[in-house]
Amino acid sequence: MTTSELPPGAAPLAPPDQNPVPDEKIVLAEIAGLIVTVLGEYAPDPADIRPDTLFGDDLELESIDLVMLSGQLQEWYGDRVNFAEFVAGLEIDEVIALSVGRLVDHVVQCLSAGPVSDPGAVRWS
Repeated sequence: MTTSELPPGAAPLAPPDQNPVPDEKIVLAEIAGLIVTVLGEYAPDPADIRPDTLFGDDLELESIDLVMLSGQLQEWYGDRVNFAEFVAGLEIDEVIALSVGRLVDHVVQCLSAGPVSDPGAVRWS
């Protein structure tokens, strides 16, 4: 995905060498844009998606929506962020209560971990 293909409400990240520590606000905006992409006409305004927004109770995401979000995250962030692995490590009650903020924290942690071993997975060329 290029900067011209940003999801609605998303701001582009600077190339990794210019932004070694990802900004939580930017990651939140990007994830909100990806959620809007997944939910389509049923999506809330991206500005209404906050860290305390719950995927189940607030956004009413179903399992197929989470699978689609996983694909969007993979496309957007590459191999550095593995949503399926993240969710697999959670207990069922944690999955049910999963918030956007917890996902943002996970993404920031993954992006802060260092370079991608597969250069083809990097969004910036």
